[in-house]
Amino acid sequence: MSEPSIVAIDELELSFAPQAWSFADQRRMEIDAYFEARQRNTPELWNGRVLLLSRWVLGERRLSGRFFETDFASFLAWRDWGFPDRAVVNCFAMGALRTADGAFLVGVMAAHTANAGRIYFPAGTPDPDDVRGSIVDLEQSVVREVAEETGLTPRDFTPRSGWEAVVEGPRIALFKVLDVDTAAVNLRARILDHLARETAPEFSDIRILRSRTDLDPRMPVFVRTFLDRAWS
Repeated sequence: MSEPSIVAIDELELSFAPQAWSFADQRRMEIDAYFEARQRNTPELWNGRVLLLSRWVLGERRLSGRFFETDFASFLAWRDWGFPDRAVVNCFAMGALRTADGAFLVGVMAAHTANAGRIYFPAGTPDPDDVRGSIVDLEQSVVREVAEETGLTPRDFTPRSGWEAVVEGPRIALFKVLDVDTAAVNLRARILDHLARETAPEFSDIRILRSRTDLDPRMPVFVRTFLDRAWS
């Protein structure tokens, strides 16, 4: 895996077009068997539809590319098996909640998720709900994931312009800073109250991050890279 890099982006030009994925087609039986084994350990896993990126270009503060649709089982196997098809990229958007007192809030993924125990900002692999005509709308993806995972809506935050893109091998994590006019302890309490009322919340806990001393090994490299830039 290459060392991560981080760049500022002003514009996304992301489209959608159907595309066959040779990895999923050629290894279908292995993928299905792997997903069945994962489901035996985590029955809540659901083989829905997700979007992956191909033919992408990043430069001059712009990311352009084309997404295609596949099943979650194929995505999960591709990820867990070390990304054997390097022509494909997992490009996704994260909502970096920043509070009135300058802290960031992240969530600990619940035991029933595919990333149990990992610590993330609200995020998710894009899916067909993020497609508007032929455009993939990652601004909307952020809004949807933040609402699903924290209960916060666009009335609760102000998105900053642009994105911070962390490129880490076959991943492109796009961070959108969302400013919330609430102190960190109060926002955490509000989100925890929302989680307590959910049947199967994606987050089991919410963490407050104020400096590099709050970094945790369970945070993926791309999250730590973003935070390191934000605190520099």
